[in-house]
Amino acid sequence: MSSSPAPSARGSRLALLVVGLCWLAVLFDGLDMFIYGSVLPHMLQEKALGITSGQAGDLGSYATFGMLVGALAAGTVADRIGRKKLMVSCVTLFSLASGLCAIAGSVGLFGLGRTLAGVGLGGLLPTAISMVSDYAPRGRAAITIGLLMTAHHAGGILSAYVALWIVEPLGWRSAFWVCVVPLLFVPVLLKFLPESLSFLLAQGRTDEARTLAGRYDAELPAAPADKPATARWENLANLFRGREWIQTLLYWLASFGGLLLVYGVATWLPTLMRSEGYELGSALTFVVLFNLGGIVGMLVAGRASDRFGAPRISAIWFALTACGVFLLSVHMPLALTFAVVFLTGVFLNSAQTMIYATVSIGSAPANRATAVGWTSGMGRFGAVFGPWLGGQLLAADQGDWGFTAFAIAGFSSMVFIGIASLRTATAAPGRGAGNRATSHHAPAAGQ
Repeated sequence: MSSSPAPSARGSRLALLVVGLCWLAVLFDGLDMFIYGSVLPHMLQEKALGITSGQAGDLGSYATFGMLVGALAAGTVADRIGRKKLMVSCVTLFSLASGLCAIAGSVGLFGLGRTLAGVGLGGLLPTAISMVSDYAPRGRAAITIGLLMTAHHAGGILSAYVALWIVEPLGWRSAFWVCVVPLLFVPVLLKFLPESLSFLLAQGRTDEARTLAGRYDAELPAAPADKPATARWENLANLFRGREWIQTLLYWLASFGGLLLVYGVATWLPTLMRSEGYELGSALTFVVLFNLGGIVGMLVAGRASDRFGAPRISAIWFALTACGVFLLSVHMPLALTFAVVFLTGVFLNSAQTMIYATVSIGSAPANRATAVGWTSGMGRFGAVFGPWLGGQLLAADQGDWGFTAFAIAGFSSMVFIGIASLRTATAAPGRGAGNRATSHHAPAAGQ
């Protein structure tokens, strides 16, 4: 008899329930994140709320700043109130915040709504990842997390269709009313989503965790070890000991450029494509293709990294992304532009994830979570800067430079991650090989 039995049918059904509910929550997260970029061409054309291109970039940054706050606070808040309650709170927050955007009569109120929505959006994804990790069938955690990550891009696709089918006849406010609909999903989460087993164990509610696991024939995870605050700060300090600060800085700079590119393009792609002379319908189709590429890229990048190494794939992916983004500044036949947008989505959306994989491979096991978490956190400053940069370029009537600026960000990330991987290989040849099996867990850092 095998020492690692396959998960029971009941346990598998529970995993499907948790993953399905979390997938829908992240779908709504992606819809709310991408909806602003999808309706922005309409808002600028109608001069809604008197928004200028420069203000539009600022508003895009408000949401990503909120995501920075939400992502940094998620772990602490979840440890206090639980993963389930935090997920419910995040969905409630970004849904109500979208309602605030829908009724906003001024740029200031609209900006407040986008900031609050960002807090909810930033807190949801890492919490959902934690939930599905708890309930994923044994040996399938990585593919389960990868499946969850596709929901964010599916939300981006949905945002484009909302803009195409609803905004044209009903106006831009209707898109944000659609983003209030996830409020109807909150009672479903409250009724059917179980609490995280890891949270119950961490809170000392062992009997409750055992009862829940036994009810669904789910595997009970190991109780997490208590980690004093001094140990956590020591792990952070380890990132800067000796010459490690150079490596840490290179990873942070690569992550900054990567997320600048991800969120800059996500916010401004339809508007920049319209500035290049494409019709609005085609510009929104680019959003669909870009996010379809993101789904494909998430599934392809992990396999390629297992074979060729995450650092190499990350550097190559960023180089191809830079080329693709730069080509978008050239007016090409529509079919060729569609292909370039799709391929750019394939490489761009997974290149950043491969930075996390690279950091995970190059870190000592005891320091891995700290290294990946801070690399993701520092990258979020790029997520704030990217939408602002696009707005400033358009406000200065330099829209043609938008794609060039984003291409430079991709090229810089390629350089930084390439130098970092070369330094690692020189300092400790083969060091990552022993850790390579862990690299597929890197998506837990999220974007």
